[in-house]
Amino acid sequence: MGGSCCSGQKKQPEQQPKTPPTPPQRRRSFARLPSSSSSGGGGGGGSAFSELPFARLEAATDGFSSDNVLSGGGDKAPNVVYRGRLDDRRQIAVKRFTKSAWPDPQQFAEEARGVGRLRHKRLASLVGYCCEGDERLLVAEYMPNDTLTKHLFHWESQTMEWAMRLRVAFYIAEALEYCCSERRPLYHDLNSCRVLFDENGDPRLSCFGLIKNSRDGKSYSTNLAYTPPEYLRNGRVTPESVIFSFGTLLLDLLSGKHIPPNHAVDMIRGKSVLVLMDSHLEGKFSSEEATALVGLASSCLQYEPMERPEMKNLVATLEQLQIKSEVPSHVMLGFQKQERAPAVPQQPLSPMGDACSRMDLTAIHQILVSTHYRDDEGTNELSFQEWTQQIKDALETRRRGDFAFRDKDFKQAIDCYSQFIDDGTMVSPTVYVRRSLCHLMCDDADAALRDAMQAQCLHSDWPTAFYMQALALAKLNMDSDATDMLNEAAELEERRLMGG
Repeated sequence: MGGSCCSGQKKQPEQQPKTPPTPPQRRRSFARLPSSSSSGGGGGGGSAFSELPFARLEAATDGFSSDNVLSGGGDKAPNVVYRGRLDDRRQIAVKRFTKSAWPDPQQFAEEARGVGRLRHKRLASLVGYCCEGDERLLVAEYMPNDTLTKHLFHWESQTMEWAMRLRVAFYIAEALEYCCSERRPLYHDLNSCRVLFDENGDPRLSCFGLIKNSRDGKSYSTNLAYTPPEYLRNGRVTPESVIFSFGTLLLDLLSGKHIPPNHAVDMIRGKSVLVLMDSHLEGKFSSEEATALVGLASSCLQYEPMERPEMKNLVATLEQLQIKSEVPSHVMLGFQKQERAPAVPQQPLSPMGDACSRMDLTAIHQILVSTHYRDDEGTNELSFQEWTQQIKDALETRRRGDFAFRDKDFKQAIDCYSQFIDDGTMVSPTVYVRRSLCHLMCDDADAALRDAMQAQCLHSDWPTAFYMQALALAKLNMDSDATDMLNEAAELEERRLMGG
């Protein structure tokens, strides 16, 4: 992704170990997953972020053909979203703005890079942008199974079942909570069109709502009856405004139709909860669950912003309401999931690459034990005078971690390696890779991915760092992204063998 590499000959103490530096722009990476701690967190994967040439996006969309328009068509529309397919076969959604929407190219690029760092399994990720001449384009993962608008309001064969509606509410709340945790709390014009369904039928929040230029007109394109009251007063979107909009989304899920919030609040006050419910769900939902969801919607729609709940509390409540968790989303939506044949890496794989492609953690452990710290050579060049007691203590901490790692005491290894990293006296890509594997052994793929990314920051062309990212992505069920990363690692190895 965009940004600079954090490599160097000597390591300064890490002031914020829980936020990995951004990897070098010339290589792919997965920057900035949730960072609740240096050794833990939550979230998901996504495609690599990069700046893309306009010509490539023009080719991907067949010259921005009207046949590929997904939304926003029309001569006066400030932006249009197109379906596209890149030359590497990835499907994308391309949002093309008018120049007047983003007159400042630097501001546009900064906003795009900021959102491009976000990665979560509930978010349709931003994977690229283009800022050439007068062109301003955003590129996101393509979600192939329509929007919530289509599934709720324009369904053909079956209405969305109750359990799926509860899942949509929970997943979108998770996405919004993640954005808040990553200091992107403002989401513009949250509505059913912003909820997309991926290849598995799982709902995801569009990343496009996270980017809004104040000079790009209104932040709410929907009917003013659905906008937060404070927005009508001052035209500003706040985190509390997003909660209000989430309440309108809950109303959509409850009713299966658009109900202006003020009308819904009147119904709730009159205790006519069942009047809100979608008639197509009659006899197919729990009144207790419906009452709880109506209560959440009511709390979100409070007139005073400070009386609305925080997103983390909404997530906690919605999690308790989930039912049929074992049923895949595509089954509840009534479509057959298209199974893709597993992609085959383009390059021959080394033993490390082969073990990662097979997700053989035991073999990877053996390889890392046998290679020891060979790949750290040159990372720390210490003179005799610099061989201080602090360095000796750091090496002793690392040695204890190595013994635990060798003996497969992975929790102890995590503790020791975390102490070594947090101390900041020395830098070691291998420690991050080893801790990454420890996290995988402890079923924490998110933390594993974060550590593998950090290893790449410290050693930008190290195939092992890419292989470990591929492994973590595969564990997160991001199969196509895992294959891309696997191919990149294999390509790096081939270049090394050729002396490139």
